Amino acid sequence: MNVTIFLLALFDGVSYAALVFIVALGLTLIFGVMRILNVAHGSLYAIGAYATVSLTGFALSMGAAPILAFPLMLISAVLVGLLIGGPIEVLLLRRIYNKPEVLQLLVTFAVFMILEDVQRLVWGTQPYFQSAVLQSLGNITVLGVTYTVYQLILLPLVAVALLLGLRFFLRHTLNGKLILATTEDREAAQSIGIDADRVFLLTFIVGAILAGLGGALASPTTSILPGMGADMIVLSFAVVATAGLGQIEGAALTALMIGLGRSFAIYFWPEIAVLVPYLIMVLVLLVRPEGLFGSPAARKI
Repeated sequence: MNVTIFLLALFDGVSYAALVFIVALGLTLIFGVMRILNVAHGSLYAIGAYATVSLTGFALSMGAAPILAFPLMLISAVLVGLLIGGPIEVLLLRRIYNKPEVLQLLVTFAVFMILEDVQRLVWGTQPYFQSAVLQSLGNITVLGVTYTVYQLILLPLVAVALLLGLRFFLRHTLNGKLILATTEDREAAQSIGIDADRVFLLTFIVGAILAGLGGALASPTTSILPGMGADMIVLSFAVVATAGLGQIEGAALTALMIGLGRSFAIYFWPEIAVLVPYLIMVLVLLVRPEGLFGSPAARKI
């Protein structure tokens, strides 16, 4: 095996896994707390990418330094969470929490389709690309292989920081503990005075921000075009299902497995590259239907 090709596949896999994990982190957080599989999560990812490219392009046209793209990424993600995620939870999801799971899935899929059309209405169908921030950080050479600092160092560091930050938030802050209490038993939490509606709103906004941030971080590395949200939500579902629904830490490992598997397949067996993430998911679920880190749970009636 050529060492250079091996390292390129490794670096590509780690970089891609970091992006997928960030998006899957929001998806698994929402499911873990609210027990809703949010198909619209993929559209929030795409809108985060579009918003970042638009804001960055405007800032650069006004003479701003490329480094300004980093705060604009965060601003775009927060706007996605507050302006889109919040209204979706308040106006729509609150009406279906006690409805059958199939209806919940259909409703979030309908939101996904609506947001996909909104993207086409606002940004059209032409691809967008803005790599100024990628170029501003330069490249790094590792064992003779040159790779971008943004993809090899920044993206994995952001993914690790988000995982540790979310763990700290859930376990060591008041709002985090309220979320955990509501997750364990919503009725009991409400009986002791916890506002479950507020907890659900906070959870959905945070999950939507993570989806938007994933898109924002992906924007310098890929063309932004219609359909990117659908690709990411399917891959994120594969990560979440492989780890076990609601398993935040497990999603990190499964994202790395799927990212590396996809990357090595692209380099060494491209004919099956698209199938590899789902083959990994199927093999895991055949052995452990609840996921690698999940555990069987009794249905509450």
